[in-house]
Amino acid sequence: MDEFFERRIVDTGRLPLFCFFVAFIVTFVLTRVNVRLIRANVRWWFRNVTAGDVHIHHVVFGVVLMLLGGVAGFAVPSAHSWPNVLAASVFGMGAALVLDEFALILHLQDVYWTEKGRASVDAVFVAIAVTGLLLLGVHPLGLTGIAQPDPGEEVTRPVLLVVYVASLSVNLALAVIALLKGKIWTGLLGLFVPVVLFVGAARVARPGSPWSRWLYAPGSRKYRRAVRREERYRRPIIRAKIWIQEFIAGRHDLLPPESRRRRSGPGRTGDPGVPDRRDRRSPVD
Repeated sequence: MDEFFERRIVDTGRLPLFCFFVAFIVTFVLTRVNVRLIRANVRWWFRNVTAGDVHIHHVVFGVVLMLLGGVAGFAVPSAHSWPNVLAASVFGMGAALVLDEFALILHLQDVYWTEKGRASVDAVFVAIAVTGLLLLGVHPLGLTGIAQPDPGEEVTRPVLLVVYVASLSVNLALAVIALLKGKIWTGLLGLFVPVVLFVGAARVARPGSPWSRWLYAPGSRKYRRAVRREERYRRPIIRAKIWIQEFIAGRHDLLPPESRRRRSGPGRTGDPGVPDRRDRRSPVD
């Protein structure tokens, strides 16, 4: 194991990336444990950080840590020195805190425990997947650059460059099509495994995606086919993904607190922290 780590991580210059990866995962897990204990009102645990009436979200601490880690990383001249490794770890901690509240940044609202808050967990999963692939030496769209030519290859190098640029352009176009069809994970994975992009771009779009709204008329054959595929294949995957998300990150309420307060009435739960079961909706992704 030590030899494998030395050969695949240290010798390849990926030690800072590895430290970022580990710090990111550990910080995210500890953050979710912390917020779940706070939400459960455990007596012996910490409480939310406040300044007067202002709740200081942990994204604030994340931004500070990312700034410190980023500046320190630029300031250290060698990528293999321990200060650079430490800077990468600090940056990973900050990135985890920021992405854990990605939904708050996206919506500019405190939607942490609402259905919209699942976007934060999605963002964390994407970051972990992309970083993990980079650690394995898989590069997006083959962006490793063209190797320096050996003597006598001056003629073939322009040809290789044209092929490389053409391949890159095609892959980027296919990735955009897959994303427009609502296939986020297919588009992102395809950046590292280009053959996946052909499948994602060729298959029917998801209902509600920009591609479907632009090109599939309601009731058309393609639209009905998209709905059938969504119900048959996509829904079970979404339910499994939500189960995994909530197992790791905690249960997200399907209605925001303000909506639950508006719906509270005689015979209904008025506590904004306890959603009424009659207000729950089937998850739609």
